Amino acid sequence: MRYSRDMIGYGEHTPDPKWPGGAKIAVQIVMNYEEGGENSIEHGDAASEAFLSEIIGAQPWPGKRHWNMESIYDYGARAGFWRLYRMLKDVPVTVYGVATALERGPEQVAAMQRAGWEIATHGLKWIDYRDVPAETEAEHIRQAIELHTRITGERPYGFYQGRTSMNTVALGAEEGGFAYLADTIADDLPYWHVHKGKPQLMVPYTMDANDMRFSSGQGFGTGVEFFDYLRDSFDVLYAEGQAGAPKMMSIGLHCRLMGRPGRAIALQRFLDHARSHEGVWFATRLDIARHWAETHPYQAKERPSEMSRADFVQKFGSIYEHSPFIAERVWDCEMGAIHDTATGLARRMAQIFRSASDAERLGVLNAHPDLAGKLAAAKQLTAESTSEQASAGLDALTDEERATFTRLNTDYVARHGFPFIIAVRDYDKAGITEAMQARIHNDTATERAEAERQVSRIGELRLQQMLGGT
Repeated sequence: MRYSRDMIGYGEHTPDPKWPGGAKIAVQIVMNYEEGGENSIEHGDAASEAFLSEIIGAQPWPGKRHWNMESIYDYGARAGFWRLYRMLKDVPVTVYGVATALERGPEQVAAMQRAGWEIATHGLKWIDYRDVPAETEAEHIRQAIELHTRITGERPYGFYQGRTSMNTVALGAEEGGFAYLADTIADDLPYWHVHKGKPQLMVPYTMDANDMRFSSGQGFGTGVEFFDYLRDSFDVLYAEGQAGAPKMMSIGLHCRLMGRPGRAIALQRFLDHARSHEGVWFATRLDIARHWAETHPYQAKERPSEMSRADFVQKFGSIYEHSPFIAERVWDCEMGAIHDTATGLARRMAQIFRSASDAERLGVLNAHPDLAGKLAAAKQLTAESTSEQASAGLDALTDEERATFTRLNTDYVARHGFPFIIAVRDYDKAGITEAMQARIHNDTATERAEAERQVSRIGELRLQQMLGGT
């Protein structure tokens, strides 16, 4: 069974984005322009808008217009936009423009273009797509691009639906003309998403450094709180950049929310704070997308979670010595991106091994060869065991050393009923001999548990050899 979500991402060590000029952080500001694209009876919708306004807990009014709600949105276009514009006109900004809102805001669009801002598409209308059929949403995306192009003179290269369905990202990727999609909050860096074998760049957005939290119960109450949050976010990311792991910081603004005087001052304070630091790259999302695509182009790689069962077992069936049933059961369980790394796959294999019956686990132990034993002498070890024993010098023993290993192997099996097992890549020859001499005296239950731990460690080391990483 395929698990669709990627819970690994870049992992512990993020790639160096190599931001222009060696910047320590990329700061990306989004202005959501939705005024005139929201739900409204006058726009042909079934009810009034109820989302992201000053009216906490607002509900749609089916079949009725909502004067206060419309007035709040009007404020965003009439006053809020221009206040933010004056603060940001010299800063690279990405506008998430709802196509029907842009159509009703010609003065604002002209100002956006004078400032050189990127205008991405925020869909045709600012509505909730969770229950909208895929074919309808696809048609809305097509119409949004067409209308956007007629209004601005250029098609959008970024797409953010916002109130998404589970089809949104797939539909955006299938459209084929977007340099990036933004319907993700999964990372602090862009990343490649593969849909039907084709890569699509994702430039993550933000729900936390976002003025939308002024309109929620658990959110910002004052501009001071918003500034504090932006400043602290910036400072953490900037410090990470100084330490060699630069990131991007997204900030989400709405004209009707951040454009209010008591909040707008927080934005100005943040701009002053960010500008007081060296190595800050203010960029549009398209700037970031193009930089990432050039600096970190998509590189296809074989992913265990995407292999057929037969191919998976063929490749990983020998990770546990002569025990392909471990690989078979791993594949038959939930497989996903979390199993595409050496650590992820090793831990799932260890989990399956520990879940096997007592007889099956003992069978895995007995499938392991003696160290420097008869199979090694006859060159009948598996390729993995041959390489591992050679790495510790067990293929080049003196006659005395060989006699010692033969004696210890025989005594160990006679005492415990299974071969001595150790992850030889973790030791040198002397360390292996010392461990063997010490462990032979353990009680069998203790030694059985240690042998099973060593089996899992051997599997982990083999996967590291095969997949890289740790």
